[in-house]
Amino acid sequence: MMTRLEVERLLRELYAARLAGDLERLCRTFTDDARLTIAGASYAMPLSIRASGLAEIRTWLALLVKTFQLGEQEILSMIVEDASAAVHWRSRIRSKITGVSVLTELVDVIAVRDGRVASYTELFVPL
Repeated sequence: MMTRLEVERLLRELYAARLAGDLERLCRTFTDDARLTIAGASYAMPLSIRASGLAEIRTWLALLVKTFQLGEQEILSMIVEDASAAVHWRSRIRSKITGVSVLTELVDVIAVRDGRVASYTELFVPL
């Protein structure tokens, strides 16, 4: 069982890797059999992603890193209870395709196992 501090360190590493757009560093935070779900609304259309296993997750994360650049990231709250966490955060997300930048609010629900992310669910909405 990881301590609260260890879970917080893992999550801060995950968010730092996302902010840096570092795919390899980001993938190292997930277990081989992890699950990823991302759902939310954008100005253009809703987005829904589901992936199981690191190979599928890597494919989606590569697309997200290639398409979007995060900036002005701010973790608003982080609740850690045993091997589960909820993180409320905000970031300015810029499309590398259109150049449009949107301040977005996100909530992540994360389960940790063996020092890495086993389940990651993200919900988001532009402000």
